[in-house]
Amino acid sequence: MFVSHAGADRAWAEWVAWQLQDAGYDVELDFWDWGAGENFVVKMNAALASGRMLAVFSQAYFDPDRFTTDEWTAVVAARQKLIPVRVDSATAPPVLRPLIAPSLAGLGEDEARSVLLKAVGGPRRPDGRPGFPGDAGRLRGMGGSGPRLPGSLSRVWNLPGRNAGFTGRDGLLVHLRQALTSGSRVAVQALRGRGGVGKTQLAIEYGHRFAGEYELAWWIRCEEPALIPDQLAALAVKTGAAQADTPPIQALEALTEELRSRGRWLLVFDNAEDPAALGPYLPGGSGHVLITSRNPHWQDTAIAVEVDGFARTESTTLLQARVPGLPEDDADRLAQKLEDLPLALVQAAALLTDGLTLPQYLNLLGESVSKVLDKGRPHGYPVSLAAQIRLSTQHLANTQPTALALLHACALLAPEPFPLHACTRPVPDPSPALAGILGNPLEVTDVLGALARHGLARVQDGTVQLHRLTLAVVRDQLTRAERTDAARAAETLLVAAYPGQASDPTTWLSWPDLIPHLLTLAPADFTTSNGRYAAREACWYLMDRGNAPAALPRLQHLHRTWTRQLGPDDAHTLWAANHLARAYNDTRNHAQARSLAEDMLERRRRVLGEDHPHTLSAATRLAIDLAALGEVEAARALTQDTLERQRRVRGVDHPDTLGSANNLANRLADLGETEAARTLDEDTLTRRRRVLGEDHPDTLTSAHNLAARLADLGETEAARTLAGDTLDRHRRVLGEDHPDTLGSAHNLANRLADLGEAEAARALAEDTLTRRRRVLGEDHPDTLNSAAGLAIWLAELGETEAARTLGEDTLARRRRVLGEDHPRTLNSAFCLAIWLGEAEAARTLGEDTLARRRRVLGEDHPDTLKSAAGLAIWLAELGETEAARTLGEDTLARRRRVLGEDHPDTLTSAHNHAILLAELGETEAARTLAEETLTRRRRVLGEDHPHTLNSANQLEELADDGSA
Repeated sequence: MFVSHAGADRAWAEWVAWQLQDAGYDVELDFWDWGAGENFVVKMNAALASGRMLAVFSQAYFDPDRFTTDEWTAVVAARQKLIPVRVDSATAPPVLRPLIAPSLAGLGEDEARSVLLKAVGGPRRPDGRPGFPGDAGRLRGMGGSGPRLPGSLSRVWNLPGRNAGFTGRDGLLVHLRQALTSGSRVAVQALRGRGGVGKTQLAIEYGHRFAGEYELAWWIRCEEPALIPDQLAALAVKTGAAQADTPPIQALEALTEELRSRGRWLLVFDNAEDPAALGPYLPGGSGHVLITSRNPHWQDTAIAVEVDGFARTESTTLLQARVPGLPEDDADRLAQKLEDLPLALVQAAALLTDGLTLPQYLNLLGESVSKVLDKGRPHGYPVSLAAQIRLSTQHLANTQPTALALLHACALLAPEPFPLHACTRPVPDPSPALAGILGNPLEVTDVLGALARHGLARVQDGTVQLHRLTLAVVRDQLTRAERTDAARAAETLLVAAYPGQASDPTTWLSWPDLIPHLLTLAPADFTTSNGRYAAREACWYLMDRGNAPAALPRLQHLHRTWTRQLGPDDAHTLWAANHLARAYNDTRNHAQARSLAEDMLERRRRVLGEDHPHTLSAATRLAIDLAALGEVEAARALTQDTLERQRRVRGVDHPDTLGSANNLANRLADLGETEAARTLDEDTLTRRRRVLGEDHPDTLTSAHNLAARLADLGETEAARTLAGDTLDRHRRVLGEDHPDTLGSAHNLANRLADLGEAEAARALAEDTLTRRRRVLGEDHPDTLNSAAGLAIWLAELGETEAARTLGEDTLARRRRVLGEDHPRTLNSAFCLAIWLGEAEAARTLGEDTLARRRRVLGEDHPDTLKSAAGLAIWLAELGETEAARTLGEDTLARRRRVLGEDHPDTLTSAHNHAILLAELGETEAARTLAEETLTRRRRVLGEDHPHTLNSANQLEELADDGSA
């Protein structure tokens, strides 16, 4: 006989199985017969194949998400016999309702057994059946052959009344029962968890749900360890092991002997906080012991069972049961706010039932969480959640003031693990309350142990974490003086744990643990130079990883607070302005970035002087913002001046000087002065390799830029080699998804395309675009660069429609994000004109793009010349050959002068002009130009490059025309 049951009905299943086995049936019960490591599904299938299944019908049994559904549906489908018995008033699904299901609920044990056996196969009672264990005469003979009827209470019983509103925890209850019954020696389980998770309620529910399994169940309150002996002595008297006038010590000894000789007893030690104090009172024998505690350190005394908040479905079920009409979404929202903490949920439900609306409750929770969580204490709970936390902090104040100081400090930080183990940096003038634990692991251990024992924090691997509600309540309960001390202590922790400059790769592994806390402490609470520096560096770290949107509001808050607190000319205020200007720039608020940078530079020049390093940093910031606004010439002039001052003040090899050199090379490239940019990039890369090392992020930035310059100058193979090496280093040093790594990947995709490896370029471009969309967002300029590049390579692979679709989307986004006249917007417009496939539409868009580029970039900028070359082609396709010839000749001449005779773009102009000459009937001039272009392409690009093959085909066609 296979007994099918829900986990919540385990006590009934055990009773049923025992009675059947006692009556001579061969019984299979999952938690009796299926061992660890066995395949649950295979075992269930074998059990069902036996052909006889007894089902314990209940509300839980018909939960469609349980395996019981698979069990009963399989039996019904196979038309096998299903024998049901009911243990509550649940209604069976329609397909099972025709079955007669006798009820065991509410019956005495003898009658219930009779009903069960009759349902299975008629009454059959074995000889020698033990008497009903609940009889007074059998009180001393607690070793009966099996469990009593579930729900029936033993004569020796003092457990608190059952909570009629108890919800959920089926999994924990089943786990607890399995753990307690898994061995023959005394089983001790410690339910541990923070205050309010329902440890006591879980123990009460366990005792009532499995009451039929025990002949003795006794509750011992342990808040005051000195009162434990008296409670156990009372148990000794109740069992008859001692008399009322027996001295406590002797009564305990008698009780210990009594329990060692018996089985089927349960002792619950509630709110025990000190394992050492409780240890002498734990009896031996084959009974069961439950401990509830906030202290996690029970490993030498008991097997710990972690009790945390509800599962979300348990939370919403509780709320909707206690607050009729509460919508599912509202229950879910409230449960999230209260971290699924059972006591907080019950208190909230009480307030909502008393007439408070959910919006009112949530508003009050935001205003004063401590006051709200002091109200609505349910019956059966000694104190509210807020009072529970208040009592714990008061106890800490008396026993471990350093732990209290750490708790108060953490209440001003984030509800994330704080790396206390990282607090190794010396702190000038630290908080007196925490000075003794900094750099002292043994002291830290004592302090963390105190917090853990009181259930106020989660302690693991040298970190300390306050749950959100605990944090909010502790913060709310701080007095003004305590708040001031806590702020100083919190800053001390942050300075002690500061990893180092955000640009230093050796610090990167340590930054993520500290970031949430540096972003949370109020700006006014940073009162030291070291603290304020750490607060700014946290934002710089985020921006370096493309997360400027997260850094922006924090930097605005820092800048606003420090301006008010310290004045607009203070060094800390101005550094906050510097970082904020970058955040504005990175989030494409370029006008705000420029305005702030101009103000910062003016103040630093006035306060510090023209050549002060901080002034030069401000000038660098402004130049970057000017370039982002398209004011490239002004940016170039300011960068040139800054570089000259840096070289004079700080030396040619100082990292800041090399940063200015790198920026100037970028501005030169923006202005089309590619050869000068290449020379400066080469020099900067050489110096950075020597000063910073091959793999430093700044060195890799220079290598990345130089690869782009080499490509612009037609040195495609060298560019590809350098780009590939830089990408490999970026991946190793920064990781696959770092913005700089993705920039290198984009660069290499360009180089592969330059070499005619369009398929490889397309694959790398697609991967890079996917990563950039995920890391940076759909509209980030770098993401749009990847989209624009991919569109180009799709076109080169003949997927013109896909290229056009992606190109149109990219152009629309660039116009919105960057503006109509931004060089990259114009590049998208130029490419889209190529893919339109309609000469007139292409000519219109091409003329507009050329006019904008001439105005924004100048007549001779390489991008301007690209537009001119494209327009010449579209004019020719429209039959305006003379206009096309004039524009083509001018573009070729400019490219030869600006880019050089052998640059790939120059050779493209020569190739196109040869085609036009042939169409105009000037075959000899066309052939001469085509021969020269083919020779140069073979030397520059190689024999097999697609452009070289195009030139060869062109020359063959011209030769055929000549012979004809």
